[in-house]
Parts: sequence; C-alpha cells; structure tokens
Amino acid sequence: MAEEINISLDLSDEEKYKLVLENAEYLINKHEPVITGLSNICALLNQTFEKISWVGFYFFQNEVLYLGPFQGKVACTQIPIDKGVCGTAASKLNTVIVPDVDKFEGHIACDNSSRSEIVVPIVFNGKLFAVLDLDSYKLAAYNEVDQKYLEMLAELIKTNLDLDSFILS
Repeated sequence: MAEEINISLDLSDEEKYKLVLENAEYLINKHEPVITGLSNICALLNQTFEKISWVGFYFFQNEVLYLGPFQGKVACTQIPIDKGVCGTAASKLNTVIVPDVDKFEGHIACDNSSRSEIVVPIVFNGKLFAVLDLDSYKLAAYNEVDQKYLEMLAELIKTNLDLDSFILS
C-alpha cells in the first residue's frame, strides 16, 4: 500500500507536529513489524522538518544502543550507554536537548556537520527500548516544542506498535 503525506513546510513547528501525530497513528500499527512502523516515522519526520539533517532510532540491548531505522547520512552503529547525547538520554531516561553539540562533553560526531541534537528515550514496560535521535545542521534547532511533541510521538509508538514482539539479535 502506498502512502503519501504532504505537510506544508510553511506551518509552525507546533502545527507540523500536530499533523505528524495525526498521520503517525495511521502509519504504525500492531499488525506490522516494528521496523516497518519506525521506518515510516523516520521518513515522516524527515520530510516534514527542514531543520532535520538526520533522524533515527537506536535500540537498547546489553548496555549498548544499536542503530535502527534512520534517514540521513551513514551513522554510528553502536553507542555505549552513557556515551554521547544518545547514551546520556538513555542512561538518564530523560530527553536531552543540545543546542550546540560542540559544547556537549563527550559528543559522538557521526556527522561532523551536525550542530544541534535532541534525543528522546522510549521506555516500555519500565525498561529502555530505544532512543529517537534527531540532528540538525543548525545551532539550537530544537526546543521545548520539539520535546513535547517528540515525547508524545514516543508514547504513540509504545501504544501503536507491538514492542513486546520485537527481538534484536
């Protein structure tokens, strides 16, 4: 089944996020593989926000974050827990917004052109499942609006996908 979603780039970020959430409900469901749904989430975010240079998921297993579905340049395949922005968000189980990655001690530069980042942990059944990572070539590209709606998207992912069935091997 082909999907086509067109969200105007002229809208405010908040308006875009509201449409992203509406469309995400139709793009992800428990009857399709988790990878399928998360891949579409990456595409939806990437085509909606010009400020995104990279968007993707890292799955948590054995104290390491492993690269999952993404859109953008090739990426780091493994990130140790508590390393970089992704590992920090994962270890603290809190969203981390970094306005200038050059000022974040221990930043892991998969793309040297990246300037800012937001990472949202996805906690399922009390355990870290994955993190959603967004990078930008712009300084201070992400703020509380991004945090609010990306955390809502993380909740939608937990509700609409069968995360219990996902096995990373």
